[in-house]
Amino acid sequence: MMKRFYLLFSAVLLSTAGLYAADGETAGSGKYEGAVKQELQNHFKFYGFVRNFFTFDTRESVAGTGDLFYYLPKDVAMNSDGSQDLNAQTSFRFLAITTRLGVDVSGYQYGRTKFGAKVETDFYAGLTGSTGTAQLRLRQAYATIGWDGLRMGNRTDRTASVTLKLGQAWHPIAADQPHVTSLETGAPFNAFSRTPQVLMDAALGKNFILTAGAIWQMQYTSTGPSGASADYIKYSGIPEAYLGFTVRGGGFLGRIGASVLSIKPRRTGENAASVEMKVSDRITTVNPYIYLQYRHKDFEVKAKTIYSQGGEHLNLMSGYGVTRRFDDGHWEYAPLQASSTWASLSYGRKWQVMLMGGYIRNLGSTEDLVTDNGKTSENDFWFNRNGFRNLNAMWRIIPTIAYNVGKFTLALEYNITAAQYGDPEIRQVTGSDGKPADVEYYSTRGLATDNLHWVYNNRIQMMARFTF
Repeated sequence: MMKRFYLLFSAVLLSTAGLYAADGETAGSGKYEGAVKQELQNHFKFYGFVRNFFTFDTRESVAGTGDLFYYLPKDVAMNSDGSQDLNAQTSFRFLAITTRLGVDVSGYQYGRTKFGAKVETDFYAGLTGSTGTAQLRLRQAYATIGWDGLRMGNRTDRTASVTLKLGQAWHPIAADQPHVTSLETGAPFNAFSRTPQVLMDAALGKNFILTAGAIWQMQYTSTGPSGASADYIKYSGIPEAYLGFTVRGGGFLGRIGASVLSIKPRRTGENAASVEMKVSDRITTVNPYIYLQYRHKDFEVKAKTIYSQGGEHLNLMSGYGVTRRFDDGHWEYAPLQASSTWASLSYGRKWQVMLMGGYIRNLGSTEDLVTDNGKTSENDFWFNRNGFRNLNAMWRIIPTIAYNVGKFTLALEYNITAAQYGDPEIRQVTGSDGKPADVEYYSTRGLATDNLHWVYNNRIQMMARFTF
């Protein structure tokens, strides 16, 4: 895979450099080679790192990317005689699959219009758990188009600049991240999503930025009756819309924004006569947030709070459920709400100390979900694919110490994450096959209310990274 990557990239460079070759020149001529070198120096900046994580956990947990991308500890799972919690199990692994390669392209201009691009990849693909052959996968790939020195009204001393980003990049709600070295960068307390988008940043003078965009789904998707899928936004036909405003100056940065998402959980449904019909199901949700940052020399502090409605496409602990069913097969929905807040700080350069803390609260649905004798079934609402329906709250604390020498970093991080679970009511019902089946029932707002209890995981992780 790596060999193919370099062969392809070399072919692109040679094709580009060929534009500079005069008639009669060959690819081996000094002038031709000079054109290639000049092109690379002027427009291409290669970057990346080799990164290894060494990770120890005290409990079975939900984690991805070879168990390096951490979400939360699993609930208690007692064996049949009640003598052991089967999820109280330690584990260890170390992997280099998050090694990264990237290239930034800049310096191309036509008139007053500037062009650039980014392509970024790592080796996450091809793994099942911690087993498999790591393969290159796409992280980011976008082009930029920009204009500087735009006049603002009749003022000649104040100008604006506008940049358009087209392609796959960080979702604007996920772009500001806490001080951690762990792979999940604060998720699920912080949003985490890289996704196709068209995003505009308009810098209005030195201190204000207006951001607006249309966002699609690919790897990080909404959930629903068919599981996690991009089909819900695909058949909705409406991209996620984002609007944000940033103010900066004197080491301070503040940002406020929100996204609006409208999806179709189902395309067909059965009417009262059990005839399959096309339906117009739709749910629209809003995810606002506030972000603050202050930096002075080697000290920096950050904080963010997100109110999510159906924010599972952002890796937030949220979802939605059914509120009404109609005889024509149409359903209505209400989002589950959650509050996600984190704060972090960093001090130092060669020796760097960091601390991050976060808290999540599941607030339940905005309306009562459909019920059976005052309870709602797990089949009536859908939650983040990396979480659990009986999850009510979470908190996390991560202290980190890092040693930076030149291009090499060695970091040691301790992560304690606690999750509050509750027990839903279990009822035995008759399934469609006529056999008895156990069904979990929750409160009318989709919350677990019985036997609330906390479980904990202690994660000790060391990171070794060489940046180039």
